[in-house]
Amino acid sequence: MAEFTKTLEVPFTVSEYGAIRIADSRVSLDSVLHHFKLGAPAEQIALSFPTLKLADIYTAIAFYLNHREEVEEYLRQQEAEAGALWKRIESDPERQAAMAELRERIQARWTALQEHKTPAA
Repeated sequence: MAEFTKTLEVPFTVSEYGAIRIADSRVSLDSVLHHFKLGAPAEQIALSFPTLKLADIYTAIAFYLNHREEVEEYLRQQEAEAGALWKRIESDPERQAAMAELRERIQARWTALQEHKTPAA
């Protein structure tokens, strides 16, 4: 009879910024779990992330299901950090100026396009 071990190695790496990635890919655990929570099966997730092995996706999902509280806390922390970063980016005066300039350029192009349209006969 075959012997089975009770432990399974989890294919996670942690980036220098604390983000959990699946195996050696750039795909985050957050991304895989987002699709899983939307109801996507592992095979569909694999189609969305072809750099991942199907077995690694199943392992990540199994880890989540077995450690839901810890993983949900990690996801909340990631979301809070992303929100704080977004606020910092949004409040940057250089970014605000660049966005205002971009809006003006888009508006000018839109106006020029409207002026060059000929009315339908």
